[in-house]
Amino acid sequence: MVAGFRYPPERKMETTTTTTCTSTVSPRVFDTSAEGCKYVSDYIIKKIKDFAPTPEKPFVLGLPTGSSPEPVYANLVAAYKNGVISFKNVVTFNMDEYVGLSPSSDQSYHYFMYKHFFNHVDIPKENINILDGQAEDVEKECTEYEQKIKNIGGIHLFMGGIGPNGHIAFNEVGSSKDSVTRKISLAESTIQANSRFFKSMDEVPRYALSVGISTVLGAKEVIILAFGQNKAKAVSQSLNGEISSSCPGSFMRLHPQCQFILDRASAVESKI
Repeated sequence: MVAGFRYPPERKMETTTTTTCTSTVSPRVFDTSAEGCKYVSDYIIKKIKDFAPTPEKPFVLGLPTGSSPEPVYANLVAAYKNGVISFKNVVTFNMDEYVGLSPSSDQSYHYFMYKHFFNHVDIPKENINILDGQAEDVEKECTEYEQKIKNIGGIHLFMGGIGPNGHIAFNEVGSSKDSVTRKISLAESTIQANSRFFKSMDEVPRYALSVGISTVLGAKEVIILAFGQNKAKAVSQSLNGEISSSCPGSFMRLHPQCQFILDRASAVESKI
């Protein structure tokens, strides 16, 4: 950790920052989300194969949770079981985790990843990296996670989703493009959106640990999944609006190699 630098204990609303650039983002619109997810899983498989990873030179994947990537994971599991791909020399870093939930909680992102992906492929457990939402020292956990990504040489391909308010991972509105892995106070809209997975509003976590915008932008390649009408506004703002912390997804346009994978419903408000 650089002397004198401290990660903020939680997200604070920052003065909205704006940036201008010539966008290099590549939106791809599919008739259905299933077709989009098939494209993404095939793309990941090709990237891993072309890289020809070894134990000394693993392929590094950044991974999300949620309903959008579930079919991608199902496709990857099927490809593994059919002998198409191996994950033995793949290292993964997940985007985020709720604060306070144990890995065994069925709503934790640890649980999600093992249920939908890790339990069904040949990735070594030591190659799996997920933030610890129960860490006693949150600052240390976030610092070490960020450093571990740097120590391995960065992420080759970061797959992520986008929230209805434009958040990437749990980088809520107000997050800076220079933000790093940290504890974040979740927006009320995010809490409401996540409440459907819990028995009551009281059980919904109010905080999460999340990689930062700069962490995602530091990957060599980024793929953002966005499906459904409820993502249309966030997609439009990300692709066509001002590059600003008022829509964290818009910062993806600063990346030299980023794809937005859309279906017809999520693309309806965008100029594509």
